[in-house]
Amino acid sequence: MNRFLLVATMVCLTGIAVRAQAPPPMTNLQVWPPDTPREQVMQTMRAFNESLGVECDYCHVADMASDEKREKRVARQMILLRDAINVMLGAIVDKPAGAGPTAGPGQPGAPIRVLCRDCHHGLPIPRQLTTIMTDAETGGGPTAGLARYRELRAKFYGGQQYDFTENSLLTMAQRAMTAKKPADAMQYLQANLEYFPGSVRSHVAMSQARAAAGDARGAVESAERAVALDPTNVQAQNQLRQIKPR
Repeated sequence: MNRFLLVATMVCLTGIAVRAQAPPPMTNLQVWPPDTPREQVMQTMRAFNESLGVECDYCHVADMASDEKREKRVARQMILLRDAINVMLGAIVDKPAGAGPTAGPGQPGAPIRVLCRDCHHGLPIPRQLTTIMTDAETGGGPTAGLARYRELRAKFYGGQQYDFTENSLLTMAQRAMTAKKPADAMQYLQANLEYFPGSVRSHVAMSQARAAAGDARGAVESAERAVALDPTNVQAQNQLRQIKPR
């Protein structure tokens, strides 16, 4: 066999091998057109995994085309919901696609659109941290609520899943005060001050909780601490003015 025939044979065999190894076409595509390229679908699926903090088996069984799992059926509806929101979003916020917030003068900018990660933040079922703490609190009071907070903080701190700023525990304290439970509020605030000792808002709230619990001296100390941290803070000044004996 001459060199030309040898090369031609090798090219032919290589083409047959490539065709034999090519993955089968996608089946049971319902949200996207049936002829959507496999790589495009897989790229979108990888984005779903990242947005929800899951792996493929969260929605799929071994037969990827199967609709056996409820999560997959729900995911289809969520995709349609996201797409419907994006259709309406531009008109609602009066910023049509191509007029993004980062656009400079004369630049079209990024389209205004919602992505899965905007709501999920790396969680398959997104929930507010304060909602989770309230659920825990129902069965075991603020001690259980704080235990759940610390558990989630140890696991997720530094990620995008939950709000671990001073706001979450302040919200729980404010809810306790509304329910006329200053002792519960103080538990949340004490924990907040462990993480954020310089939080003026937490010291002011602690002053209010102590005053409501009848601890006048403690209320003054907390208010004075808030003012010492930020002498220009009007809320701290007003709180100290209201409770400090003349």
